[in-house]
Amino acid sequence: MKGLKNIRLKNYDYSADGHYFVTIASNDRAGFSADDLKLIEEEIRDLPAIKGIGLDFHVLMADHLHLILVLTGCGLKLGEVVRRFKAKTSKKAGRKLWQPNYYEHVIRNEEALRRIREYVQNNPLVEKIEFEDFYKNECRSRQGRDRSL
Repeated sequence: MKGLKNIRLKNYDYSADGHYFVTIASNDRAGFSADDLKLIEEEIRDLPAIKGIGLDFHVLMADHLHLILVLTGCGLKLGEVVRRFKAKTSKKAGRKLWQPNYYEHVIRNEEALRRIREYVQNNPLVEKIEFEDFYKNECRSRQGRDRSL
């Protein structure tokens, strides 16, 4: 079995109070069904029910999730919070929803928090624009090929 690369900060206490930006990708980037999206949204809304966990902002995309979590006297490390969330949603879905790891960024100041919120908020639009640009370029390319036939 291939080992997972450790991408966490060495000597950082991931149970420390603060804001954390987390991105979790769907298993094999296969995407979520409509039912998956609904149950994931429900579980996201339930995260603040865990003592010491706040939800600052989130965006659920077709094949990944962006979260800004706030830990305040939580007692759990960020990895355990993410592990529990992934396990609970996968169990409810009846299949593995998530890739084995996740990406995180420790948010250290208000400016970084503002920029990350902006990124998360605009992420669906950026993905749509990239697809639309691809589609327009592909149509132009096909039209050129059709004329040369």
